[in-house]
Amino acid sequence: MSPTPLVSELLVTATKRVEIASRLPASISAVSADELSMTGVTDATGVVRLTAGMTITNLGAGRDKIMLRGLSDGAFTGRTRSTVGTFLDDTPITYNAPDPDLRLTDVASIEVVRGPQGALYGAGSISGVYRIVTRKPELDQLQASLRGLAAWTQSGSPSQQVDAMVNLPLVDGRAALRVVGYYDLEGGYLDDVNLRLSNVDQTTRQGGRAALKTRLAGDWTLTLSTAVQQLDSKDTQYVTGTSGLRRANRVRESHNNDFSQAVIALEGPTPWGGLKSSTAYVRHAFSSKYDASAALSLFDDPIADLGIYEERTHIGMLVQDTVLTSERDGPFKWLVGLYGVSSREDSPSQLKVNATGKTFRNVYDDVRTDRLGEVALYGEMSLAFGQGWTVALGGRESETRLNTTSHVTVTGGGTSRAFNRKAVFDNWSPKLSLQYVFENGVMIYGLASQGYRAGGFNSGGLSTPTAARRTFRPDHLRNLEIGAKASLLDDRLDLKSTVFYELWRDIQTDQFFASGLPYTANVGDGRNVGLELEATWRPNANWSFQTNLLLDQPKITRVDPAFASRVQSHLPGVPDTSFGALVAYSRPLRPGLTLILTGQTAYVGRSRLTFDPALSPEMGGYFTGRLSAQVKADRWRLAAFVENPGNTQGDTFAYGNPFSFGQVRQVTPQRPRTISLVLTRDF
Repeated sequence: MSPTPLVSELLVTATKRVEIASRLPASISAVSADELSMTGVTDATGVVRLTAGMTITNLGAGRDKIMLRGLSDGAFTGRTRSTVGTFLDDTPITYNAPDPDLRLTDVASIEVVRGPQGALYGAGSISGVYRIVTRKPELDQLQASLRGLAAWTQSGSPSQQVDAMVNLPLVDGRAALRVVGYYDLEGGYLDDVNLRLSNVDQTTRQGGRAALKTRLAGDWTLTLSTAVQQLDSKDTQYVTGTSGLRRANRVRESHNNDFSQAVIALEGPTPWGGLKSSTAYVRHAFSSKYDASAALSLFDDPIADLGIYEERTHIGMLVQDTVLTSERDGPFKWLVGLYGVSSREDSPSQLKVNATGKTFRNVYDDVRTDRLGEVALYGEMSLAFGQGWTVALGGRESETRLNTTSHVTVTGGGTSRAFNRKAVFDNWSPKLSLQYVFENGVMIYGLASQGYRAGGFNSGGLSTPTAARRTFRPDHLRNLEIGAKASLLDDRLDLKSTVFYELWRDIQTDQFFASGLPYTANVGDGRNVGLELEATWRPNANWSFQTNLLLDQPKITRVDPAFASRVQSHLPGVPDTSFGALVAYSRPLRPGLTLILTGQTAYVGRSRLTFDPALSPEMGGYFTGRLSAQVKADRWRLAAFVENPGNTQGDTFAYGNPFSFGQVRQVTPQRPRTISLVLTRDF
């Protein structure tokens, strides 16, 4: 019997064409659907254990921020564009928003490309790309599956999940419909002693996808697809001080994150090459509520004793990406693409206060709108020459236009004002790689690439922003890396390693004033040097061992005088060391029935939360773990998982509320020991 594959020769499309992952001159991880199923991974947090160089904040579902290769612009999410480009198939699903935390249901693979991808993906991929590749409709197969989960958390509320999928051929070989739906209730485990509520941090996630694929004349295909998800968290998941799993807030700090998209994709051959066009509309709406009582003295309201801050964001984004690629055969390959996006972001925020026995009234309002348009022309060409050598050259020329309007009303100690500014940002992002494949299949490569993010404006705060604070500049990251990929010992040992050196200029960062209100600034320049390693060993048909490692040293090399007088030397929010390991054992119990045992562990090293050494609590330095036992047949699978078997409470994220941050120690503990049972049935 063959073992369940952990790392296979996966085909990836993160380079805008179908390629074998082990032959790409890039640091890329591809997590297969089989691996996701075997490890019980259903979200980005689970992917972190399976890939090198990937970390994620732990503010809560729908609030988190993905980071790659130790490149952190800070732990907070605000006006800066994401450092990691997050994609659902070919569509970007975030701009400057937190990760919508889409559930990984019925996906073909997860692709993680580390290092700046500005040449192909433009702004927002300054540290890499995280891409969810969904399963597409099968034109000639009737398929269906059902999955259910029940889980119990020590000292917390129970959880449950239900997933369903059906693939329905409509016209044999010509058209098919694939529909996916899911419901996920994650029970809470934190108690609020002030509100006298238990397990306050419950999260509900529900959504689905539908795709209609039609084969047209001449090998052309047209796919119409949509995806929706609603995520609702009843409260945040941090505690204060050393209070274990308890805290004392005065209001529920709820969060909602709703995502939807509609896509028209057309693909087929032309006389010049393969054409793929994707037109998408993305709607992303999210909101958060915070207890702002600890900062009321700064709002010049001496009688108020309760403050509630609410921020809401609604983003509508129209995206067009068209790419033409050469035929795969031959030593010379090329692609050329045209990209455009038009978006509008409405982000009103307000702080309202209350004195005992009085009604709520607003003391701060900021009604802001950002309109953005971007066009880009990009391309890449590669040439295989000599005995095993390949050189590739690419680049992207883009223009970004931004218009920001804002109306700020302050009734306490501050200044009401209006704001209207426009800006244009041009950028060129080049890429150059050279690779060599030995006769035994071992590949080595060198890569130089660049990423960037456009600049923007600050309009909020109690007072009119100073000239130095009114704008933030674009930032750029230059990357040099050398890597090697090999399959040894009759393909029983797979190795991938990368050494990188990166220079980051004018780093953008989202921060908070003393009032708890957000702003964005350029902190200065930085650099990072490190090593990424992934290895899989399959000694026989029963055992498989997988490990990944990141060692890096992210540093601040120059501090911008307009940002702060003192800045700690490390980039915040990312550890110098992180690793993960997975052990799997499988054996047949009888014909058609297989036992699978797995054990996972991961370590997240210590790091500091912020750039400010005076407000930079230490976090990290903890292990995570998961154990599972599964019985798998042709059409069903029964699995039991134990998450956090040691029931440890490491500080995963030393932050939770901007209005009390710096006044009390904020800690986000790991979820307590959780036992779950999963039953999957294919029809």
